[in-house]
Amino acid sequence: MNKQKLTADSLKKEAGDFARRMSREKFPKLYGVTDGKAVGTYIEHKFRETLAKKYSFRAGSSASGIDFPELEVDVKVTSIKQPQSSCPFKSAQQKIFGLGYSLIVFVYEKIDDRKERAARLNFLHTIFVDKEKTGDYQMTTGVRQILENSGNKDDLIAFIRDKNLPVDDIGANKIAEEILKRKPVIGYLTISNALQWRLQYSRVIQEAGKVSGVEAL
Repeated sequence: MNKQKLTADSLKKEAGDFARRMSREKFPKLYGVTDGKAVGTYIEHKFRETLAKKYSFRAGSSASGIDFPELEVDVKVTSIKQPQSSCPFKSAQQKIFGLGYSLIVFVYEKIDDRKERAARLNFLHTIFVDKEKTGDYQMTTGVRQILENSGNKDDLIAFIRDKNLPVDDIGANKIAEEILKRKPVIGYLTISNALQWRLQYSRVIQEAGKVSGVEAL
C-alpha cells in the first residue's frame, strides 16, 4: 500500500478524527492509572501508530525534541483537571517570539469504569496552535503595549527584568534590540519559567476557534 506524505493539513484532520474515535473506545490498560504522563505517552503512541498506517513521515527524536520535525509540530496531551505540560527550554526568546514550532494539544477527561475495569477517555478539546501564536500571552501583550507607548530599549529591558525572564544583562539587551526590529505577535500560551518551560493551556482552550492561528480541530 502506497502511503501518502503527511502534511500539516492532514495531520490536523487526523488529530480531530482520532480524538473523536478514541472518545468512543475503552482502554483496559489505562484503568486505575493516575499518572498523567503515562496516559499522555499512551495516547501519543496510539496517535503515531494510527498515522503510520496511512502516511509516511519522519518521527521525532530526542535530538529534535518535537514529534513531527519536518512539519514543525509537537503533540501535547493533557488532562482537563490541570491543562499543562512541559517542553524543552531553548532560549528566553521563546517566551516572546514563540516556541519555534506549532502544537497539537489533546485535552482529555479520564473516567474509570469499575464495572468494565476499563478507562474511558473523553477528548474535550483538540487544538492546533500555530507556531506564530506560541509565545506567552502576558509577555507578548506587555511588550506590544510598551512599543505602542513609544517605549525604547531601556523600557523593554526593565520589563524583561520585572518579568524575571531567565536571561543575563547581555541577553536582555539582545532581546530588547530584537523586539525593536520585529514586533512580536500575541501568543496564547502561559509559559512559566523553570528548567523546562511549563506550558499552560487554559487560554488556548478558551480562544480556540475565536482567534487566528488557534484552531479547534
